[in-house]
Amino acid sequence: MSDAALPTVAEVRAAAEAVKTALDRHLAAVEGRIGDEDPAVYAAFNELAAAAEEYDELLYDRYDEVTPFEIPAPETGAPFTGPAEPAAFSVLIRRDYAVVEPARLIAQAERVAAHDQDAELLDDGGTAGALGVLFGEYEPDEIASRYKEFGLEEGDSTLWVAALEEVAEPGDWLDSPFQQTDPQDVLHRFDVSSVFDEEPGFEDEDEDGDEEGFEAAAGADGQESAPESGLTPA
Repeated sequence: MSDAALPTVAEVRAAAEAVKTALDRHLAAVEGRIGDEDPAVYAAFNELAAAAEEYDELLYDRYDEVTPFEIPAPETGAPFTGPAEPAAFSVLIRRDYAVVEPARLIAQAERVAAHDQDAELLDDGGTAGALGVLFGEYEPDEIASRYKEFGLEEGDSTLWVAALEEVAEPGDWLDSPFQQTDPQDVLHRFDVSSVFDEEPGFEDEDEDGDEEGFEAAAGADGQESAPESGLTPA
């Protein structure tokens, strides 16, 4: 960028003052919050994010420097429109795994099958049959806590809590259990991903990778974060 196109010192200072003002307004909105979905808080958040982004850009253009913090851009997810007082709710969970040691996975399944006549490996004795045996024997939470024993490696995972007007009739959604959840009905969302480790200042809670990166979405809007997981509305 040429010197003529550089932001002026006054423009950078004005942007810095805008951030200070937006910070004060955001704090005031949070202190005066009315309910979990106060629109004043979200408006103040968006104003702060925009002011911080503008200041960061001008600071970089003028001085080739960046700010030591990052305010996430507001998400564009659908706002929560479900019942304010849900009489029921659904819990949807997705956990991804990589099969990094197929032989270990198959050996564990064979061990289970040897002690349980109802557990049978597929004819090919491969990983597909092994997974059927293991998930038939163990609860998903137990496999999640012992995944290394089964030759697996954790990927991303997410848990959604979706509001319902009433509990579905038995068998109602079994044909397509994961296709009837409207994102606007998601009350809370909890995500785990190693991608969060890349954020500055975010460290694993233990050496074994039990908490590789955790982001909890609370509320229904996707705009706050803490430490985020921190906490970020869905």
